[in-house]
Amino acid sequence: MKRCRWVDESNELYVSYHDNEWGVASKCDHHLFEMLVLESFHCGLSWLLVLRKRENFRTAFDQFDAVKIASYGEDKVAELLDDAGIIRHSGKIKATIANAKAFLTVQEEFKSFANYLWSFTDNQVVLNTEDNFTNKNVLSDQVSKDLKKRGFKFMGSVTVYSYLEAVGIINNHQTDCFKHPYNL
Repeated sequence: MKRCRWVDESNELYVSYHDNEWGVASKCDHHLFEMLVLESFHCGLSWLLVLRKRENFRTAFDQFDAVKIASYGEDKVAELLDDAGIIRHSGKIKATIANAKAFLTVQEEFKSFANYLWSFTDNQVVLNTEDNFTNKNVLSDQVSKDLKKRGFKFMGSVTVYSYLEAVGIINNHQTDCFKHPYNL
């Protein structure tokens, strides 16, 4: 079975992520928030590093409960900075708190974060049809700009593009990958 070229098939964690999660259209706010947090920590680092620490992130960040994270204070930030199980970056930890607050505001305004996020594509998946890969596009530029306007941090266009791929708004499986709709 053929997979996207970026998948290290010797690494079961990567294979499982590719086969079961990456590019699957998600409209679950909890999952969308979890991936938002993880992608913000991914910024400038290896995705595999983030995947390896994912369970630690879940524990450290209260199972990605946006309400709890939005209420974190300096004591919790200090605790997280001492947690060797996660990526200890003060700016990213503080951005996660700001992002939780902004996420909750968007949920309130749009009735769900999914409604907001999917509105950029009229609830349609953007499908890779030609394997012309990039790390950002007009859509990620637009979403990034709007997220920043709403108070989100560490959400530049490259990070947002990766996020949109991860949550399936952009289905960027290669056309010869068994997960691409052409091959299902």
